[in-house]
Amino acid sequence: MTDASPTPGPLVELTRLDGGVALVEISHGKANTLSKAVLTELATIAAALTADPPGAVVITGRGRMFAAGAEISEFGGRSEAAVIAESFHKALDAVAAIPAVVVAAVNGYALGGGCELALACDLRMAADNAVLGQPEILLGIIPGGGGTQRLSRLVGPARAKDLILTGRQVGADEALGMGLVDRVVPAAELRDEALAFAASLAAGPRRALALAKTAIDEGLDMTLADGLVLERRLFGEVFGTRDAAIGVASFLADGPGKAIFTGE
Repeated sequence: MTDASPTPGPLVELTRLDGGVALVEISHGKANTLSKAVLTELATIAAALTADPPGAVVITGRGRMFAAGAEISEFGGRSEAAVIAESFHKALDAVAAIPAVVVAAVNGYALGGGCELALACDLRMAADNAVLGQPEILLGIIPGGGGTQRLSRLVGPARAKDLILTGRQVGADEALGMGLVDRVVPAAELRDEALAFAASLAAGPRRALALAKTAIDEGLDMTLADGLVLERRLFGEVFGTRDAAIGVASFLADGPGKAIFTGE
């Protein structure tokens, strides 16, 4: 059941589901390539989810692929490359900035820009037949949608160089072993598992989840000392939420794990 009709465009659809989960689906041909038009719609949706945050977000590809990469036909010289990179960075930075947990449900191939989209999400759940990689080097180019930076931060520089410098692709199990994905589930169960996981997050203390995400993401770009200052500030801020009061009171009365949060 849904709370609203899918919006806003024909290439990327946003559906707000009951329970506070937002489902974002890429629907662009068989490969779900990330053309400039797709990226524009994705950035628009991310902005809408930032302005009116859900409890959690699931991003996936409609059909058999998550996203096979950038639209190669749009490639050209340096000027075209700059436009493509800007489009990717604008869209994927907007996805990363959504103040809710964003889960990539990686169905099928997530290559090049598709892998970079998954990297911009907070967590990655993969189908057991998923394949991920950054094969740009095989075209004589390098990742331009954040892959050199987000991949190395996620799996470490050596593993990132292995994938980026060779262009090799990895299956779900290898991706899980290196930390590129967080969970692997049977392909037929991926959508339901991702939505159920997102619903469990949406039922939690949403402000605390958003603040924890902020502390981690912004802290990575700081020194440890500055990151700890940020954490202290956000730790104090979260105690101003209704859910913090509910959670503490519930723990004192009934022990851990029994609080019913309001999202406020």
